[in-house]
Amino acid sequence: MNKVDQTFEHLTRKYPELKAEIAKVIVGQDDIIHKILLSILADGHSLLIGVPGLAKTLMIQSLAQALDLSFSRIQFTPDLMPSDILGNEILDANRNFKFIKGPVFAHIILADEINRTPPKTQSALLEAMQEKKVTVAGNDFTLEKPFFVLATQNPIEQEGTYPLPEAQLDRFMFSLYVDYPSEREEIDIVTRTTIPSNQTIRPVWTKDDILAFQNLVRQVPVTPNVVQYAVGVVRRTRTGKDAPEIVRKYIRYGAGPRASQYMILGAKAHALTQGKLAPDIEDVQYVAENILRHRILRNYKAEAEGITEKEIIANIL
Repeated sequence: MNKVDQTFEHLTRKYPELKAEIAKVIVGQDDIIHKILLSILADGHSLLIGVPGLAKTLMIQSLAQALDLSFSRIQFTPDLMPSDILGNEILDANRNFKFIKGPVFAHIILADEINRTPPKTQSALLEAMQEKKVTVAGNDFTLEKPFFVLATQNPIEQEGTYPLPEAQLDRFMFSLYVDYPSEREEIDIVTRTTIPSNQTIRPVWTKDDILAFQNLVRQVPVTPNVVQYAVGVVRRTRTGKDAPEIVRKYIRYGAGPRASQYMILGAKAHALTQGKLAPDIEDVQYVAENILRHRILRNYKAEAEGITEKEIIANIL
């Protein structure tokens, strides 16, 4: 058995264990957890959108424990400064400048309510998310791999919020809407959380496992027709004479090439977790909506008529 096959076998064995461990604490939300894990396997970031009280923070904390990675939570507020995220240079006792690392120096960053801080502070994460490094006072500091930003947003309260710029939205692989639990799940949640509990999460994956799995995703072969399908879907979100009628009618701007890249990486990761060594068109379709949703910009007509991104993407697919 070669190294690729060994890593694949290791992933298919360990993945159900990881899901089961997280399920000790998190009830339901299987699809959300699965897609967060896909973004981790694809070395991407995820944006979680949902009303308060849906355990978004607990989900990410539990994930960090099960992955045995360092975790840092940053509560975004209107007065948060870039230095509060990246770190500061201070004068030590010998009157030499010393860099004190900020909370961004961790493997998993929870950017809580990221739209509550001004664009200047939001952009402090841009370089970290894309380049996996930060620059402070002209010095570069590399972030230890693996590195993921999992950000949350409250979709209800818009007063005092700053919408994420398109450039930063594009850095997120997935935009995930966390919905209310079902009645059965909510009963389970209430039952679990209103009695004494000493439930702990044990580490299932290691840092080396994650890096090996990310390398495996990159090595997975993809047939030309699957690549052509993914690129075709993304190109159909762009306005132009060959665009579908719904796009010409309701879209101002479509998705860029990064969407095509994430579609293939997401399809590869999904295929591996399903026990397949190559993705097919169904794997692309599975990840398409959450990759495209925050990359297409509706026009005024779409907003006025209540046409959602989900409807447009479904039509394109």
